[in-house]
Amino acid sequence: MKYLNYYKILGISKNATDAEIKKAYRKLARKYHPDLNPNDKVAEKKFKEINEANEVLSDPEKRKKYDKYGKDWKHADEFEKARKQQSYAHNNNQYEYSNFGSDSGYSDFFEFLFGNKDNFNGFGNGGEYTNFGNFGGSRKTMFKGQDFNAELQLPLSEVYKTHKRTINVNGKNIRLTIPAGVENGQTIKIKGYGGKGINGGQNGDLYISFSIVNDTKFKRDGNNLHLTADLDLYKAVLGGEIYVDTFDGKAKLKVKPGTQNGTKVRLKGKGFPVYKKEGSFGDLIVTYNVKIPTNLSAKEKELFKELAKLR
Repeated sequence: MKYLNYYKILGISKNATDAEIKKAYRKLARKYHPDLNPNDKVAEKKFKEINEANEVLSDPEKRKKYDKYGKDWKHADEFEKARKQQSYAHNNNQYEYSNFGSDSGYSDFFEFLFGNKDNFNGFGNGGEYTNFGNFGGSRKTMFKGQDFNAELQLPLSEVYKTHKRTINVNGKNIRLTIPAGVENGQTIKIKGYGGKGINGGQNGDLYISFSIVNDTKFKRDGNNLHLTADLDLYKAVLGGEIYVDTFDGKAKLKVKPGTQNGTKVRLKGKGFPVYKKEGSFGDLIVTYNVKIPTNLSAKEKELFKELAKLR
């Protein structure tokens, strides 16, 4: 799992002030905002990292934990609790041990528990511990394995129906059933597919975030879909019928006489499937785009002039 250096992401030093953090965040957030970089997956990923970095560094308490524990900052409270129990166990057994507070990213506490800290892989998003017992004897601390995060990119047309997909994470093939209607940015948890537990602890979990790429003519808004349909001037004035595309075929629409440009029509149940609600769908909203005829012949122009006089 990639370690994110929040200071490097924001382009600031470790001694940056709150004002400097805020300034750097605003500048980068504007640069990589999805609205300014549509369909740019690199910018989207960068924007997420920028927000994550700002969330931690702009909070004094979170920043303090991050500076001390690095990528394991979320489990600072657990580590501190373990360290206190370690100190208590040693005091009661008359062990001499000191210098717990290390700023190197791995405290002497970790080194004491697991041996050479250079061989210690870190806790990732895991770090749950149990079974402290006798630290001077044979019992070892059990830690939950590191949680893994992965991103799965899917086309919008594919998530219209429930389907299966096999992904490979750290050499393991994982068979997923992806329900219809999954949304962009949605995250699911697969228990036990993270890093291996330490000293018999349970395995970490795998979190998969979905990145949905629109490969259709529709615009998705939650469970609803939006579509723009061209309408010729004569049909807009006189009325008639047109056919529009939906995800499951064509739909016939009756056009009322005198339909204005920008008129919206709602087709119930022709939108996107509702996540984990089989048989439930959003709506399709069709917006009419009235096309003005061009390259009129002399006769057509004359007829329009006559019509204008009548009006």
